[in-house]
Amino acid sequence: MNHLETFGQWLIEDGKSPKTIESYCNDVKQFQLYLAEKAADEQQPISRFSFVRYKQHLLDEAFKVSTINKKVNSLKVFNDFLRVKGIVTENYIQLKKDCVPIATGSEQVVNALTDKEVEKVLFYVQDTAKVSRRNRLIIHLLLYTAVRVSELVNIKLTDINGLTFTLMVRGKGGKVREIGIRNDVMELIKEYQVGERKESRFHESDYLLVSQRSGKMHRDAVRDWLAKISDDVGIKLHPHLFRRTCATLLLRRGVPIVTVSKILGHHSVDMTSSMYIQTSRKDKQDALDLL
Repeated sequence: MNHLETFGQWLIEDGKSPKTIESYCNDVKQFQLYLAEKAADEQQPISRFSFVRYKQHLLDEAFKVSTINKKVNSLKVFNDFLRVKGIVTENYIQLKKDCVPIATGSEQVVNALTDKEVEKVLFYVQDTAKVSRRNRLIIHLLLYTAVRVSELVNIKLTDINGLTFTLMVRGKGGKVREIGIRNDVMELIKEYQVGERKESRFHESDYLLVSQRSGKMHRDAVRDWLAKISDDVGIKLHPHLFRRTCATLLLRRGVPIVTVSKILGHHSVDMTSSMYIQTSRKDKQDALDLL
């Protein structure tokens, strides 16, 4: 008996009505079909990563907010079932945080990855048969810290603070800035350190990212790898694309441009404005076109 069948039996034993059971099971089945379509290399039936990507998929496909929230609730119940049975140990879904408060319109990014393209890249690097832990970490660092590739390869172990979840970045002109690290990115850093990196003959290197040939990865190696996987992903990838994507997504999500400027390490807000003004104008025009 698979997880879905066991889930249905659990709902029956819990006294749920036949219609409720059918609704919950259909929603979970659609979630499983989505993961199968993405060829997701998931080690468990649900995770925070897979849920967030599925929710974004529903938003991208313009499902009604009520429909999305119903599916979110069904997956929350499924998550509860898995915890009770000891199949997973965490609550990956929080209704107050994860239910959609308002409808989200379609968006388009100028000179940056779209939400769907981000999803495509993230799913690709989840495949451990194709992508090493180090390279998966590289994608997440580029996307979620907006570091330049030169800054990326110069990250030292001492630059990472696991208590405050911060990263000290040495930028152009010797300027140093502090960037927050997401929980999932910090987990990837730890996984890489205790696993793949620890097994490297350069594990005593001061630098976070090591290669097979030296104790510090070269930025050209990052560029070459991104170019190599571009055909597989179907998107022309290069390091600076992720920096632009991070900045664009932050601005679209309402983060003040002053904050974005500091994250990017620009010497002035005017520099940030000049580089991303086209995106802002496009978003504003899209909003007016909805009237």
